[in-house]
Amino acid sequence: MRAALLALCLLASPALADRSALSIELGATGLKATESRLAALTTPQPEDLFALAGIRFLSGVESALQLRWQTGLRADWSELPILRLPIAENPDARPFEARDFTTLVTDLDARMESSRSALTQLGEQPFALQIALSDLWFDINMNAVRDEGEDVATVAGITLGGAGRITVAEDPVITFDTADAAWLSAYTHFLSGFSTLTLAYNPEPAIQRVLDSAEKIYALWGDTPPTNALDMMFGRQADRAAMVLHALAQTPDPALTRKAHGHFLAMITENRRFWSLVDTETDNSGEWVPNDRQTSVLGIVMPPGTGERWQAVLADAEKLLTGDLLIPHWRFGAEAGINLRKMFENPVPLDLVTVIQGEGLLPFAEKGSRASPFAWNEFTRLVEGDAMLFALFLN
Repeated sequence: MRAALLALCLLASPALADRSALSIELGATGLKATESRLAALTTPQPEDLFALAGIRFLSGVESALQLRWQTGLRADWSELPILRLPIAENPDARPFEARDFTTLVTDLDARMESSRSALTQLGEQPFALQIALSDLWFDINMNAVRDEGEDVATVAGITLGGAGRITVAEDPVITFDTADAAWLSAYTHFLSGFSTLTLAYNPEPAIQRVLDSAEKIYALWGDTPPTNALDMMFGRQADRAAMVLHALAQTPDPALTRKAHGHFLAMITENRRFWSLVDTETDNSGEWVPNDRQTSVLGIVMPPGTGERWQAVLADAEKLLTGDLLIPHWRFGAEAGINLRKMFENPVPLDLVTVIQGEGLLPFAEKGSRASPFAWNEFTRLVEGDAMLFALFLN
């Protein structure tokens, strides 16, 4: 998952003794205190600016985990990977409210914007910063103390554990450099795009509607246990699906959908910049995302040509976002498709029935070249079925 991988990203080069003083500070005082010190510097060095950007990104993850801890939100929100990360339960959690979700998404976007502000100040200045994985932790229960289960490896490790291609070395230390700043920038744009697009559909009323209906449904149960386990297996998923569908059925804010569109395009631009920078590197020390001549310190095995194939996938994604390629639809035949750019520029409410049948997408349908799965299939073939893992890793 993207958030977990990015958490692992802001950590890790060869020996733990090589970690920077800033890494040691993070381990001792945490994200919030270190961010406050760095933000107050009058003449920050390039390493300080990158660290500030990375910490602000991670603080977005931390804030989401803190919300989960406060509200007792279960770790089964597969639609929102950050909320899926494993954390300890809060015995005194308060009930989750619809406004909490708005707060979470708004805060996440603000933190990504703040991260990009530091990256803009950094610019193309060269730097090298060693951060140890073991020095990174989230203050999930907000007591300003590093408690058991709050280190990044524990929080992210379960999510990554089954991948097979990741064997994290003991106490890894990553050396972050100029290329990684572009990679981080791309990720901030992705999360800002997600946040902005979510807010465009104003999900809070939809969430409240489902929370209210679920409360009435469970009130009907009385003291008699259900006759089957269907609600236990699918009830919460059905509620979340209803939240999404109710939100999509509302008229979205076009200013926000257009802003999200810009973020997704910027994500691809920054990702392309990352690959152009990392391709020139000749060292092989503490690498996060390596080129074909390097290896990742985390132990992720990248087949030769991975970067090139991934760039082909992103090139297709960019053409979809600009409308140069159309999304095929089963009702529109072999000569027409959906113009995704128009969907962002002039959005309409989306009803699942009319989307499947085709009527709901007619405003965006046109004749033209349709997208092919060729680039994605070639990428999947190269990474031997671990395409989603690498998509999260490479952004």
